[in-house]
Amino acid sequence: MQNYRSFPQASAAQRSPTQARRGPAAPTTCATTILNMSTTGHKRKISFADIERTYRAAGPMVPPPHANQGQPTLTPAQIQAQRLEDVRRADAARRISRKPTDRDLPSDELSDVVVGDGVERYNKLREAEKRLDGLMMRKRLDVSDNLQRRYTRREGVMRLWISNTAEGQPWQVMEEGGSGMGEDGTFEIGENSQATFRVKIEGRLLDDPTEQEMQADGEKETQQAELTKEREDETDKADQPKKPEQKPRFSHFFKAITIDFSRNPQLQPDGYSAIEWQKPTPSPQNTSYDPNSSEVSFDTLEFERKSDENINVTINLMRDEKNERFKLSPLLAEILDTEEEDRAGAVQGIWEYCRAQGLQEDEDRRGIVCDDNLKRLFNQERVYFPYVPDLLHPHLQTLPPIQLKYTIRVDKDYIRGSSDAALSASAPTIYDVRVPLANPLVAQLTRFHTSKSHLTTLQQIVQTDDDLALLVQKIHHTNAKRKFYDNLAKDPTNFVKRWVSSQQRDLEVILAEATRGGGEDAGGEEWRRGGMEGVWGSDVARESVGLWLARNGSKAH
Repeated sequence: MQNYRSFPQASAAQRSPTQARRGPAAPTTCATTILNMSTTGHKRKISFADIERTYRAAGPMVPPPHANQGQPTLTPAQIQAQRLEDVRRADAARRISRKPTDRDLPSDELSDVVVGDGVERYNKLREAEKRLDGLMMRKRLDVSDNLQRRYTRREGVMRLWISNTAEGQPWQVMEEGGSGMGEDGTFEIGENSQATFRVKIEGRLLDDPTEQEMQADGEKETQQAELTKEREDETDKADQPKKPEQKPRFSHFFKAITIDFSRNPQLQPDGYSAIEWQKPTPSPQNTSYDPNSSEVSFDTLEFERKSDENINVTINLMRDEKNERFKLSPLLAEILDTEEEDRAGAVQGIWEYCRAQGLQEDEDRRGIVCDDNLKRLFNQERVYFPYVPDLLHPHLQTLPPIQLKYTIRVDKDYIRGSSDAALSASAPTIYDVRVPLANPLVAQLTRFHTSKSHLTTLQQIVQTDDDLALLVQKIHHTNAKRKFYDNLAKDPTNFVKRWVSSQQRDLEVILAEATRGGGEDAGGEEWRRGGMEGVWGSDVARESVGLWLARNGSKAH
């Protein structure tokens, strides 16, 4: 059999049988068309039009993606601006690299040539500056360390008022003139019932009495000075009005609030068994997140449900803390003298306990010899301190949520109040909850670091330091000139010869004409002497000759 180009083609018996395919048929191509027509014994030759039709029916051609797809094309002005910015950065880096940094004056060279004791006094000032820099660095580390220590954390009191009102209760319907009873003389509560209650949970952060006393004392002491200053700086205060300090709101301290009903949900008219609020968090999916919205920041939480009976509920408050706190085991709580602490605070507390009790080993400060309390805690005689976080893991339990019990009352005595029992209408149940507060030093240090006067002072110090380095560099250059002229005056002939020889060697190095490290004539006795003890018998000479021969041999091949 021959194909359409008159080339011999294998018969169907010579070709391997094709395997049956499962699933949808494969798209027909030119090769499969030729194979099928050959095996079925079709006598019509395939024309070029059939092949062209087959290829063109495969589908539209998709253009290849551009290399710069997704990258905006820069305009000539933007390209020029980018080049200028690169030049500016390179110039700034070059200036910084050339900036002198040496600020020391050698007293052995300058003390004899400088009139007076200026060099000694300058060196004393440098020593005082080094001590001051070390002291400031230690103070800075102490401040940053104190911001993270346990004892710098503060706690405030969040007061919660929980109350409820009721509408459409049977006794209210009867007072309004309606019967509200069914045919059998009883009240029917169902999906169409109008008996509802509304619960209100309000939280406010109380002022710290100690801070109020300190603030009052400070105001009394500085009241007269402030009055005088107000008259002098009246315009400045008008330009920079004082903003009232905004306290954290109720929702700031909790990431979730749930209300669990102690009643079977099947008995509830609306079928609810729990109510939950989750604080929205910023995320790429939550593009509409607003930290000041009513869903995120609020002081009052209210909800309304159907019921005509008193219901017991449990309000669960899940804490929202940057560093999760844990409930400590009794042994760990006894050592740290607290029942709740985060992981870092627990490790820091063990470290301070070991330092206070002198349990650190002399040769290795990280090795801890356990006393009786630590032996009961770790069940070991000796502990390597880097393993303490893992050893404390069994003693840290997840802190349960804050649970507040409350009874939703819909009876008349509570809703309207009772004069006999001296009970006001919808009298709230009050709880005081301790919540962690931010460290006040953070705001003060932030204001200090970002104040214009502080930044201006730092810039002045840096500029003075740079000027000092330039002056020291000029002094070194002047001293080099003095030494040059002094040596020239003592022995002009030999000094000029040495200076010319030095300049010649430098010139040969620059012009790449120097040999043996700078133009030596190799005329000394050590260059003429042979033998194993001479220069030519050293290991360096043999290694150099070997490398030279190996390089020349590789080139020859």
